[in-house]
Formats: sequence, C-alpha cells, structure tokens
Amino acid sequence: MIDVRLITLRVFAQCGTIGATAELTGYSPSAVSAQLRELQRVLGMQLLTKDGRGLRLTATGRFLVAGSDALIAEWESLRAAAMEAGDQVQSHFGLGGFSTAAAHLLAPLAATLRSARPLVDVQVLEADPARCFDLLVAERIDLAVIIAMQSEGQEDDQRFEKTVLLDDPLDVIVPADHPLASRAVVTLEELAGEPWITEAVGSTYHSLFTAAFTAVGVTPRIAHEASEWETMIAFVGAGLGVGLLPRLAPLRGAENVVRLRITGKGRPSRRIIAVARRGSLGSPLIQESLGILQASAHQILTARLDEED
Repeated sequence: MIDVRLITLRVFAQCGTIGATAELTGYSPSAVSAQLRELQRVLGMQLLTKDGRGLRLTATGRFLVAGSDALIAEWESLRAAAMEAGDQVQSHFGLGGFSTAAAHLLAPLAATLRSARPLVDVQVLEADPARCFDLLVAERIDLAVIIAMQSEGQEDDQRFEKTVLLDDPLDVIVPADHPLASRAVVTLEELAGEPWITEAVGSTYHSLFTAAFTAVGVTPRIAHEASEWETMIAFVGAGLGVGLLPRLAPLRGAENVVRLRITGKGRPSRRIIAVARRGSLGSPLIQESLGILQASAHQILTARLDEED
C-alpha cells in the first residue's frame, strides 16, 4: 500500500497549506506537520521550505509529487484487480458531488449499496467540483459526480479518469399563464424576447445559457439573477420571467410553473461525468456504482416530465 505520509504530501501539494491539508485528510495540523517532517527524514530529502509564514514544496518535493502520480495509479489498478480476483470490496466507500447530483443520484446510490453491501461504510459528501478533486487526492472519496465544464483545468490531469454518466437536457420553465405554457416544446428563438432569470456571469449555468443563445444568434434580456434552483423557480412562479432548468432537477410542488422541452438549434444540455482516481475504475464497487448511477439517471430523465404533467 502507499505510505500515508506520501498521500499527505500530495494533498499539501494540491491545497498549499498545512491547515487545508489537515482539513482534507482529517488529521490535526500538528499531525500533518509531523508526517511531512518524518517523510523528509526517512527519504533524506528536503521536500518543504519556508515561504513567509507558511511552507512550499522545494523543487525536489515537486518532482517527487509529480512522479508519484504513476505510482498511485499503479497501486489503484493493482488494488482494484486484487479485489476483483478475490470477489471483495473495500470497507469504506466515499462519494462526492454537486447538490443536484448528491440529492438525486448519490443518495439513492448510497441507499442501494448499503442495502446490497451492509458491511461497506458508504459516505456521501456534497461538494463543489474543486473540492471533489481535492477529496479524491486525499482519498476521502472514491467517486465524484460533477458537470463536465466544471472540470476545466482538470481535463489533462493524469491523476483522474472520467466516465460520462448522462447528458442532462435543460428545459425552460415559464409561468403557468404564459402564452406558450400549453405547448409541449418551444424554441429558444420563440423565447428570446422574454425576461430571463439566470445565474451571475462567471457561473457554469450562465456559460450554458450564453452558449445556447449564441448558437441561435440571439442576445437574451437578463432581468434577474438567482444562484439556486428553488429561487429561480420561485421567481418564475411569481411571473418575473422565464428560466432554464436541468431535467434532473425536480419541479414537483412548484406553484404556477410549467416545464417545457426545448427543441431546435441551440438546445442546451449539461454533461454530467463521474471522476475517480486513475487506475481505480476497475474496482468492483466503482463499476457497480457507475452502472447504478447511469440506470438511475436514465430513469429520472425519462420519467421527469410525465411526473409533472
């Protein structure tokens, strides 16, 4: 197995401070410092140096961390193959993902795994994509679910492997008394002049929103900003405008709001992917989880509109 002190060094390289390393690994700051000092002593190398009031990796430390990527991947692959050969699964299994995925994909997955494999300690952590990558490095989680465009900067990172789970279409939600509310489908061009509700500039969903309208050559009028689905749905219900809602996100129970499919050019969609440490995808538990996630996502997407009729 990989020396836990090397994992701690890799986490430090990922987040840059003793405090953040402690928070991610679950050790105390003094324990993290002790591990890093001991690793330097055992290896006979100076891996860290003072940087103001903190620490940073030396050139030797950076080289060691970068070189350990292949070692970690090889270990993950070996561990996965050994478990499969012996028909075994790990005792702890960590899952992480953004809020919608955590609620509608990961929570049901955890319940299924706990029922099918009662000896496995399954833990779900709601986390943004950047933290999910940190948690994977720290080995706090084994599988993360994120939106593909939220992994920008990680696309060529050889520490991770990605699997496409689903393409989640974005529907438009309008007030129930909107002239188009009785339609089954609409185009973005038909809604271009509406007051729109979306997230602030710089967010993933604002980027999706902008890209969709750019594809049809239209500049939409943004009337309001909302960072949570519930807020945006409430704004629409109050008649303040219209908005885009991923099909994975539920609308059940919302008052005065109707969901419509979007058709034609520019139809927006978000790609949801699963991320694991490189080499670990052969793990029986990860393979089982990916199958459950893909089946659950398909079931949700095909049933969502029928549920809300």
